[in-house]
Amino acid sequence: MSSDESPNAASSERRDAVREKAQQVKARQSRARVIRRTTLATLGVAFIAVIAVVVTWTVSSSASKPTADPSNVAGGFVVTGVTGTGVPSTENGVGAADGATPAPTGDPAAQAAEPTPTPTPTEAPAVDIRVYVDYLSTGSRDFQVANVKQLSKWVDTGAATLTYYPVAMLTAKSNGTKYSLRAAGAAACVAQNSPDYFFAFNNALLTQQPDVDSDGLSDTELADLAIATGLEGPKVVRSCIESQSYTSWVKTATEQALHELPDTGGVALTATPMILVNGTQYVGKIDDPKEFAQFVLTVASDSYYKATPSPTVTPTP
Repeated sequence: MSSDESPNAASSERRDAVREKAQQVKARQSRARVIRRTTLATLGVAFIAVIAVVVTWTVSSSASKPTADPSNVAGGFVVTGVTGTGVPSTENGVGAADGATPAPTGDPAAQAAEPTPTPTPTEAPAVDIRVYVDYLSTGSRDFQVANVKQLSKWVDTGAATLTYYPVAMLTAKSNGTKYSLRAAGAAACVAQNSPDYFFAFNNALLTQQPDVDSDGLSDTELADLAIATGLEGPKVVRSCIESQSYTSWVKTATEQALHELPDTGGVALTATPMILVNGTQYVGKIDDPKEFAQFVLTVASDSYYKATPSPTVTPTP
């Protein structure tokens, strides 16, 4: 090899080395780009999967919440028991004005003077009492406090069927906490999950009513008040109340009542409490149990004699 070839060979080797290094760098950069793309794609798929899980969980949670449809409860809850109220349901020696069982009345002397008819005995039907309440209404509280004893007795003896219709007309009267709405929803939770204790909770809500224009009780405090009645399934009831499962139903029930009350021929709710006895509205003093008892007895008597066929008297030969 000549001396002129050595520098050229060295220069060629250096170019080859530089080219090789450049190719190595390029290869590493290509691999890095592939890794980044793969990582981003994996993260994107994972993110989409997380979103799908969250959406599925939300939908499932919403679907699993209990629903109270006004079509299957007619907007009201029938009192099935008076357990937990702390009010004696039966007393000895009470008069008609102090909680006596509603029954048809008549004139015993006139009946004794009429000789021969012997009608077939007919059992007096239970009186239908419906009470529309707003748990922030002072009138609803006054009616409950005055009449809880005799209402308890009438239900316990089967003399009356008692149905409460919780509504939320005073939702705006609690500093933005919507207490009226939440309390009615809490009542629905108890009625659906522990019906025998509904009357006790209803009574507690009314007798321990917060002031109008106050915050009212929190959902946790409403749940505590419900559980204090001794109801069954306290965990389920607490979850129902604290998640406000029935507030949407209460809104619907209230709107329907303001439009037309069931079985009244077009009568609408205008204020609470509204009390109907066999479909007839009570317009007396809501805090006078004697006046209300007399009204119930009168309506029960009228209904009884309208429903009972007149006996046929056979002339004595």
